[in-house]
Amino acid sequence: MGMASAWVKLATYASALEADVAVSQLEAAEIPAVSRGNDIVGIFGPGFQGPTAKGVDVLVPSAAIEDARALLGMDEE
Repeated sequence: MGMASAWVKLATYASALEADVAVSQLEAAEIPAVSRGNDIVGIFGPGFQGPTAKGVDVLVPSAAIEDARALLGMDEE
């Protein structure tokens, strides 16, 4: 996987906790991953790990998208 690989959205999760779990699973398999969201705070305020209004995206390098989907058991879109 080259350093110039663009980051693409793998999935959008309802909560930061779910996104963090996915990122941890990917990183454990040596697949780079990051979570990104404008509304990381849960709907009931800071410290709440429940759903967010806008969700949290998990991004991976485009070269790793197929491996990431397979690891997390996602169906092809």
